[in-house]
Amino acid sequence: MIKIISVGTIKEKYFLQACEEYKKRLSRWVKVEEIEIKEEDENKYFNIETLLEKEADKILKHVKEGEFIIVCDINGIELSSEEFSEILRKNINSSKNITFIIGSSNGLSNEVKRRADLLLSFSKLTFPHQLFRVLLYEQIYRGLSIIYGTKYHK
Repeated sequence: MIKIISVGTIKEKYFLQACEEYKKRLSRWVKVEEIEIKEEDENKYFNIETLLEKEADKILKHVKEGEFIIVCDINGIELSSEEFSEILRKNINSSKNITFIIGSSNGLSNEVKRRADLLLSFSKLTFPHQLFRVLLYEQIYRGLSIIYGTKYHK
């Protein structure tokens, strides 16, 4: 199973449709669970660290022991699609669930980052969180397409 935990909701219909399309495509190979965490209101907190700790509590409630945790973070390592596919393959073959975590526009707490088995960056560029979720779905689909030998990845 692949779980995607993300802080914030997708509001744009076209991003939702893209995510749904990739979830449908992925369903032939793997179950996908998506969990959206409500983004905290910045105005309620004295500092960003406190806000991130509050979001971390909500995120980590959904992380189970034994899952392979990939935290999406701009300071993580960058991988090729083939390298990413290999990480997916190893965990699927060992029957480990894979959990991806996407933070809010404020990022993620150090507590969440410490739980990661892999800190992954798609680029040094900054993406809107809604678009990033679509990119993540696409790369998961591409990675599984490589594993299962379909013609999607060229």
